[in-house]
Amino acid sequence: MKVKVLNLDGTDGASDIELADAVFGIEPRSDILHRVVTWQLEKRRGTARAARERSDVARTGKKFGKQKGGGTARHGDRAAPIFIGGGKAHGPRKRDFDPSLNKKVRALGLRMALSAKAQAGLIVVDTLDTEGKTKILVGQLAQASWGKKVLVIDGETVNEGFARAAGNIVGINVLPAVGANVYDILKHDTLVLTRAAVEKLEARFHG
Repeated sequence: MKVKVLNLDGTDGASDIELADAVFGIEPRSDILHRVVTWQLEKRRGTARAARERSDVARTGKKFGKQKGGGTARHGDRAAPIFIGGGKAHGPRKRDFDPSLNKKVRALGLRMALSAKAQAGLIVVDTLDTEGKTKILVGQLAQASWGKKVLVIDGETVNEGFARAAGNIVGINVLPAVGANVYDILKHDTLVLTRAAVEKLEARFHG
């Protein structure tokens, strides 16, 4: 698949780039994408905090008093939930969110997400070189008309000037190639890759 390389302002660059069909040209499947996105969101969740119940608190198990004749209720031990320092009745249980997903499925999901964006109109720019000024970058992006929610993926590291300028723009998110993931790619309306990002992503799957 051949794509025209653009400049940051949307004008045509000096050359085209050939995208590998094995990474950008496969048919997306909603079930695979759903599995990977669900796995990503589950992995983000932390362990739910558990409350100490009656059997978990360190209280004496000695009976309060005699079974009969005291004039009060007949309690068994001080760990009962009705006493201060006792266990929690029906408290939250510990829940671990650590699902597993085969590496091949995860890799397939990323390739399908990239392919879906390639079919929808993937944008490839030569570099992200800019003066690092938000006002200038806003003008360039307005001219390029990339949309409201844009994910920009760079190569080994994100261009420092672009990241600084884009940090104040709502709807523009920047990632290095190593951070490319299915959820962020699908969440944004437009995917923008640099030439270095394309090389990194293709090497990631062909390596």
